Amino acid sequence: MEICQFFVVFAVGAIAGFVNVLAGGGSILTLPMLIFLGLPPAVANGTNRLAVAVQSIFAVAGFRSKGISDFKSSLILSCPALLGGLIGAQLALAVPDQVFKKVLAVIIIFILGFILWDPVRKKHGTIHREEDISHLSVGRRTAIMFFLFFAGIYGGFVQAGVGFLIIMALNIIGGLNLVKTNSHKVFIAGINALFSLLVFVIHDKISWVLGLVLAAGNGLGGWTGSHFAVSKGERFIRIVLTLCVIAMVLKLLI
Repeated sequence: MEICQFFVVFAVGAIAGFVNVLAGGGSILTLPMLIFLGLPPAVANGTNRLAVAVQSIFAVAGFRSKGISDFKSSLILSCPALLGGLIGAQLALAVPDQVFKKVLAVIIIFILGFILWDPVRKKHGTIHREEDISHLSVGRRTAIMFFLFFAGIYGGFVQAGVGFLIIMALNIIGGLNLVKTNSHKVFIAGINALFSLLVFVIHDKISWVLGLVLAAGNGLGGWTGSHFAVSKGERFIRIVLTLCVIAMVLKLLI
């Protein structure tokens, strides 16, 4: 692999990490890119998780440095996503590469539609927003945990866009404000990525060199994104993300 490709991987990783923390969906750039560079889909899927796990560490540290963290609640919320992630990773490894590529293309199109529609932003501000899950009823907390389990399965299977599902659980179902939601989201997504990563490691489905380069970029983007206001540059990010996704979907389907 040429040196310039490593720079591309790092740069795309930084963008993806930034986007992941602000909203979600950064893996719809990195996962197809790894396949485009020649990695088998299963290896690309595992390698991407290494970067997401590192990115989450930096993002959690960034939120912590701003005084926005609740590790106890985040850990509780991570438990169903952790279990789901282990199941989803096993499912991903059982799917043939060509089938996975087609499934990934469909998932990316769906996630792109979610990004453009953005129901979370439409919903935000219309109801009272809670600061933490302790103020929620038992019924709502149960619904969140149930939803996060299935979000974890999805994250274990493909990772791309799992942040949106976590946001739906915490912001829409739970009614938490977006700042608190994002601080929990990066922790939950990181735990999900870390434990599903172990499954790919056991099955030797990691490209460590590319994964570490991508992780460095994701880490930088995650740290920067945690310090960046959610509203700044969002329209530009959506335009770039849309163009990149269209090109990568065509690559996956052809």
